[in-house]
Amino acid sequence: MDRLKLKAVLGSHPHVQAMKRGELRSELFDLDFIEYTPTNAAFRPMVREQAFDVCEMAIVTYLMAKAHGKPLVLLPATMMGRFQHSYALYNPARGMLGPSDLEGKRVGIRSFTTTTGAWIRGILANDYGVNLDRIRWVTFEDPHVAEYVDTTERAPKDKKVLEMLLDGEVDAVLGETSNDPKLKPLFPDPAAEGARWFARRGVVPVNHLVVVTESLARSRPDVVAGIYDLLKQNKAQVGSPATPDFVPFGIEANRKPLELIVDYAFQQGLIPRRYAVEELFDATTRGLN
Repeated sequence: MDRLKLKAVLGSHPHVQAMKRGELRSELFDLDFIEYTPTNAAFRPMVREQAFDVCEMAIVTYLMAKAHGKPLVLLPATMMGRFQHSYALYNPARGMLGPSDLEGKRVGIRSFTTTTGAWIRGILANDYGVNLDRIRWVTFEDPHVAEYVDTTERAPKDKKVLEMLLDGEVDAVLGETSNDPKLKPLFPDPAAEGARWFARRGVVPVNHLVVVTESLARSRPDVVAGIYDLLKQNKAQVGSPATPDFVPFGIEANRKPLELIVDYAFQQGLIPRRYAVEELFDATTRGLN
């Protein structure tokens, strides 16, 4: 059987570098890596056109793609996880602001459907009692999933999210970090907040996992298992995972973060129902550990 040549997009993570350099290879296929900077620029063509065979993807983008019947299959391979509390900023020159103070305020975010945004809104709603419907959301980009109807206010085309914060045109922003001394984190001590949140929830928020096209999954489940095996080998080469593990592999290791982000995405109207974790995978990827 001829070796398959697969188009692949993965970010510049330490745990995929051996694959990208060709040091880790499969007997069944070759991976032709296409670079996207930032990696999230590849999500739209993957969702809308299945432009690649293998692609890193934000989990909320995948959940929304699934809700709209996009022919993609999830692998339980986390490419990026992180605590989210440092990705919310405000401008103290316009008055002090904390996470409980956002109702009635204008909050900027790149797109309402970003995974980081969904995680932070979930934290605001579930840990701080914020009514998300009382926030005026200002967005800058369309969702990756074209079918989602975005009812947020759209920022003027020439505006950038941090500029609007500095100029006082929004009160806070989500999904951004900045070294600008004029800006402060919305959560006063993000690292401590993240540690407390983890102690309470036992979850590292996962941002990006990996998807393959449904056509590849159906025609060559052996290749899909081989892709996962390479990813797992590369992660193992990098060394023992941190505690907690920010890039968990396997269904059980990802179960709690996936259950929580499904819950948050449903609460925020991004998906029509709560999916069971097993539903997010197909017959092949459900068995990967």
